Amino acid sequence: MLSCRVPEASGRGEPEQTMSAVLSFVGSQAFVGSHAFVGPDGREALGGRYLGPATVTRIGAATLEAELPTGERVNPRLALAFPFAPAEGDTLLVIGQGTGAESRYFVIGVIESTGQTALHFRGDVEVRADGGSLELHGEHGVMVHGRQIDIKTKRLEVLADKATEAFGSVMTRVRSLLSVHVGDSDMVVHGEWSNRSKRASVTSQEVVSINGKEVHLG
Repeated sequence: MLSCRVPEASGRGEPEQTMSAVLSFVGSQAFVGSHAFVGPDGREALGGRYLGPATVTRIGAATLEAELPTGERVNPRLALAFPFAPAEGDTLLVIGQGTGAESRYFVIGVIESTGQTALHFRGDVEVRADGGSLELHGEHGVMVHGRQIDIKTKRLEVLADKATEAFGSVMTRVRSLLSVHVGDSDMVVHGEWSNRSKRASVTSQEVVSINGKEVHLG
């Protein structure tokens, strides 16, 4: 129920006026009812109007089928403020009225879903956390796709139990010291291996082995 006091434009107070209405949109038309939308028990008394959960039973190319608690199946249209791709078994919040071919229902909320939620933007998009940090969490992973990905930072830390990298070609430039600490190292080069430096030192606590058909020194 919505209660409000409506004064005259001249400023003279009128008696309190109470307005009880429910506004709902079906297509481009709006209807005003004297009762609120309720579940299946009172739906018949309200002329087929309904506001409540519905379970997605089928996903079509351009249609969505959902089942109401009464067992009736309707084809609601998505009317969410964000792009959403429902999946079978999802529970949606729908609103509408009518039965059969004359029924009109709209999805206005998501109660429980395994479907995909997608955010699409046109043009450049910037996500900023002023005065704080920005974290992205994915229970099953995080994927980043882009024609070009640039990372600019004063400090970069990467922690992983296992890492796999695959490149067409890699060029690395280090201005100062490159320090690598590993348990064991195994390098396979399918071609020529060349190492150039002003000075070179190889130190081993045990055995140093060089095995080749020819070994040139000097």
